[in-house]
Amino acid sequence: MLYFLSQFGDALTAFNVFRYITFRTAGAVITALFFVFMFGPGMIAVLRLKQGKGQPIREDGPAGHLLTKKGTPTMGGLMILSGAVFSTLLWANLSNGYVWVVLFVTLGFGAVGFYDDYLKVKRMSHNGFGGRQRLLIEALIAGLAAYAISYLNSGVYSNSLLFPFVKDLALNMGYFYVLFGGFVVVAAGNSVNLTDGLDGLAIVPVMVAAACFALIAYLVGSVSFSDYLLLNYVPGTGELSVVCGALIGAGLGFLWFNAPPAQIFMGDTGSLALGGALGSIAVATKHEIVLAIIGGLFVLETVSVIVQVVSFRLTGKRVFRMAPIHHHFEHLGWTESQVVIRFWIISFVLALIGLSTLKLR
Repeated sequence: MLYFLSQFGDALTAFNVFRYITFRTAGAVITALFFVFMFGPGMIAVLRLKQGKGQPIREDGPAGHLLTKKGTPTMGGLMILSGAVFSTLLWANLSNGYVWVVLFVTLGFGAVGFYDDYLKVKRMSHNGFGGRQRLLIEALIAGLAAYAISYLNSGVYSNSLLFPFVKDLALNMGYFYVLFGGFVVVAAGNSVNLTDGLDGLAIVPVMVAAACFALIAYLVGSVSFSDYLLLNYVPGTGELSVVCGALIGAGLGFLWFNAPPAQIFMGDTGSLALGGALGSIAVATKHEIVLAIIGGLFVLETVSVIVQVVSFRLTGKRVFRMAPIHHHFEHLGWTESQVVIRFWIISFVLALIGLSTLKLR
C-alpha cells in the first residue's frame, strides 16, 4: 500500500523513500512487530478461553512437559500470520507476482495447519488431520506455487536447479522442475513443523533463515549486485525482501510471548506456514540448495525422524531415545533452555555457511 505512494514521487518528493526496498523492508519489520505486540495479548486471551485445556501434550515425551506446558494454548501462528500479512500488504509492491505467490503458500499452509490444530484441540489428541490428506493438499498448494514461479521467471534458468559455490552450474529439469519446486516447499513446511517442539526452538531459526533470504532476494533481484556476485538474476524477486522483513518482525513479536515459559505455542498453524513461506522464497530466488544449508537445523530434525522410523520398522530398535532429535537431547539430560540455545547457535553457524555461497564461486 505504502509502496504506491512512491508513484507520486514527482509531486511529493518526501515519498521517494518508499521506492527503496531496504526502507520498506525495515518498515515491514517494525510494522509486523508492533502489530503482534498490540494484538497478541488479546489473541492469547481468546485462544485460551476457546481452547480450555490448551494443546495436548505428548504423554511419551519428556516428563517435565506434562507439568510445565499443560494448559498452554496453541494456534499462535495466527499472531504471526496476521502480523506478517498485514505488514506485507502495507509495505510490499502488490503488483509483484512473487509476493502473491508467497502469500498464497503462507496462507494455504497456514489454513492446513490451523485445521490440524483445531482437530487436535477438539479431540484432545495428537491425531489431527490425516497425514496423507494433509500432504496431498500441501502438495497441491506447493505445486501451483511452483508452476506460478516458473511462469513468472522467464530467464534461461527458470526450470533449472542451480548449484552453490560453482558459477553457471545448472541442471535443467524441464517440466519436472515444478514437481521439484513443490517438493521443496512441502519439505520446508514439514521440516519447520517437526522442529517446533520446545519454547522458542523453531521461531529463531526461522527468523535467521528469513533474514538470510531477505539479503539473497535483494541481491538476486538486483542487476548490479547479481552481476558482481555472479548470481543468477531473477527480476522482481527483490520485493521478497519485504516479505522476509514482515516474517522477521512478526516472529520477533511472537517470540516475546513464546519465550519460556511460553504463554502460547506456535502450533501447526505457524510452523507449516513459515516453512512453506521459506520454501517458496527459496524456489523463487533459485536458492533451493542454499535453503537446505541455512535451514540445516530443520533438515537435521527431519532426518532424525526418518532414521528413527526406518530403524524401528526394519530392526525393531530405535537410534535415538526420542525423535525429533531435540527430545533425544532432553532425555540425555540437557535442559530445555540448553537445547534451544545450542540449536540456535547451530542455526547461526549454518546461516553463515549458507551466506558464504554468495561470494565463494
